[in-house]
Amino acid sequence: MISFVGWCQDVSSNETDISYPKAHQLAYDGKHESAKVILVKITNEEPGNIQAKALLAKTYTWSREYKEARKIFNGLLVQERNNSQYWISAIKNELYAGENMTALGLANKAIFQGIDSNEILRLKQLASNRIQNRDYPDLGWHNTNQKIHNRYKKSKNSKQVDSKEGIATSEIKREGVTESRLGVDNAYTMFNERYEPIFFSNISYNHRTEIGSIIPRINYISRSGRNGLQYEIDLYPKFLKRFYAYLNYGYSNDEIYPSHKAGGDIYVNLPGAIEFSAGGRYIVTQTRNVTAITNSIGHYRGNYYFSLRSFITPRPNNLTRISANILTRKYLKDAENYYGFSFGVGYSPELRQTIAGDVLLAETLLFIESQRLGLEYQFTSKNNQNIYRTRLEVRRQELAFDSGSFFWGITAGLTYNIKI
Repeated sequence: MISFVGWCQDVSSNETDISYPKAHQLAYDGKHESAKVILVKITNEEPGNIQAKALLAKTYTWSREYKEARKIFNGLLVQERNNSQYWISAIKNELYAGENMTALGLANKAIFQGIDSNEILRLKQLASNRIQNRDYPDLGWHNTNQKIHNRYKKSKNSKQVDSKEGIATSEIKREGVTESRLGVDNAYTMFNERYEPIFFSNISYNHRTEIGSIIPRINYISRSGRNGLQYEIDLYPKFLKRFYAYLNYGYSNDEIYPSHKAGGDIYVNLPGAIEFSAGGRYIVTQTRNVTAITNSIGHYRGNYYFSLRSFITPRPNNLTRISANILTRKYLKDAENYYGFSFGVGYSPELRQTIAGDVLLAETLLFIESQRLGLEYQFTSKNNQNIYRTRLEVRRQELAFDSGSFFWGITAGLTYNIKI
């Protein structure tokens, strides 16, 4: 009964003293719920009370209600775009929520607006550091379409963060433990004429360590009554602070696959949330060896990621072939939940249709013109233990035996990963 009466008196007090000073005192005394009751009433009765809205947004942040805080901050930044404190509070809200790309986007926008603040520069650097501490790149080669995967956990020895103070620069450290995943990928391609459907599947094991990831993979393909296996391994070694690499090797004894394929890229993280890579690919087929040069540039802006990758296949007699692919993704609650689309054009090394009639023409995969549009959606289970990725691609491709004539293909795929 004593506890019940005390609660009633507290509510009564709040109801009789509905003022900003009272809400401010409650909020900074850690009584966030009581402060929110008053501030909601004030903002409902006085929609133009910017001061009360700002405190309400901060109180939501301190209560870990980041989405509610974001809604209010978005409105405040439209109305008071020159107020550096509102920008700082909005950026901190995203950092607390783990939305590092959004935080970086807000910091860049504040600087673009002409806000001169050392604190915003510090928060921008913190967001950038979190984003750049990544494990593996988006390769854009064949079906390897993994996203730069960010995982951050608070170290046991890291500095704790006071919700009413700034973000501690030592708050987040790179996770020092290993992690493994088992993945299965299936895809099915149908054509509107001539060619039989293609079924592709693989199983992979991703073992991530402090020095990078190791991913062995077995690929299977069934096409026009022919089946084949390919054995692959991907390595993602990390070295220096801003550099990391991708290395790949694949082998197959089945003629439906190249005998050998190898590739690699060096990635560098540049200022402004920009990433650049350069590398090459080498394929050994039944009749020809093919070399390709590739490079890419990527950029993070808010919750979005943009990437442009090109492939250049040198050939004698002015027959050098070029293809390009544009990838755009929007990230949702974290780096493992996103949707996106891609568009490619040119003589692409990603092509898998290598049969003209009944004759295998593996080497022609680099010299067939195509245009392609792809959609993708990746999401996790409630416990984040399972990861699903769906994709759909439409391709317009030149016939290998009839230059200038085209056909259509549609590919649907599903990838499943489980953390083990």
